[in-house]
Amino acid sequence: MNDKLYMRRCLQLAANGLHGARPNPMVGAVLVVPAGDGRQHDRIIGEGYHVRCGEGHAEVNAFASVRPEDEPLLALATLYVSLEPCAHYGKTPPCADLIIAKGVRRVVVGCVDPFALVQGRGIDKLRKAGIDVTVGVLEQECRWLNRRFLTYHALHRPYIILKWAQTADGFIDDHGHALQISNDYSQMLVHQLRAEEDAILVGHTTDVREHPLLTVRHWHGPSPKRIVLTHDRPLKQLIADLYQQGIQSLIVEGGRLTHESFMAAGLWDEIRIETAPVTVGDGTRAPQVPPGACVCRSAGCQGHQILYLSRSETC
Repeated sequence: MNDKLYMRRCLQLAANGLHGARPNPMVGAVLVVPAGDGRQHDRIIGEGYHVRCGEGHAEVNAFASVRPEDEPLLALATLYVSLEPCAHYGKTPPCADLIIAKGVRRVVVGCVDPFALVQGRGIDKLRKAGIDVTVGVLEQECRWLNRRFLTYHALHRPYIILKWAQTADGFIDDHGHALQISNDYSQMLVHQLRAEEDAILVGHTTDVREHPLLTVRHWHGPSPKRIVLTHDRPLKQLIADLYQQGIQSLIVEGGRLTHESFMAAGLWDEIRIETAPVTVGDGTRAPQVPPGACVCRSAGCQGHQILYLSRSETC
């Protein structure tokens, strides 16, 4: 069987839970019966993803999608799941128990769940029940999909995205005066990003000077929690407070000093830079990209270039 092929399908399914699954991770699951015993090809008999927090997990929905006449095939099936099945009682019963009860003979897991109540316990429970478990298929892709959730639980802080727009000659404003650098297309991408993250932050100076709304207006989805960084609240204390509030991801849209304070503290995971085909000659210089950042991809539209960077170990 092509484990990578079916894990990619898990990732496709998981992405459908982008808005509904939060703060839970996005997870997809696929049940496959391999070729053999008169079957010329592998056959998918069930699929599912985690649709909404508090409701059935991906594995539950995959089993529920199996037709009654295909139930006897579960004893031959392999379950592919992008994140380790849970082994604890939360808002729903343990998925590992369901998998064991259904008699599946093999489970392929994309990556281990760092959540304290899981962390390998689901995999261990399956193996103790005699199920063949393979771990780490498309691990990087699976981790990337849930980078917010994984960072929150592993590092005890939100996943942090620094974002700014700059001119072709490297300035973010014109002598303290705000510039309209983004075009209609890049504005839409900014609002899409806002809809996908939990909170958004600007510095006090940017807030006073520009009064940014920081809402979602050109994309469908919820607006992020609005935060203003002030001098009387140390940055690390702010990040600790956001963690306690359950904020898993944060966009930073502040000015140069705000971005540099996050970089100096090592508090960043992604950087998105939009460069417009305009020049101003002078003004506030754009922040310098920190060491250890690498370009993951780039995009362009109407002369605007957008660079997507992350830490080198995740590229």
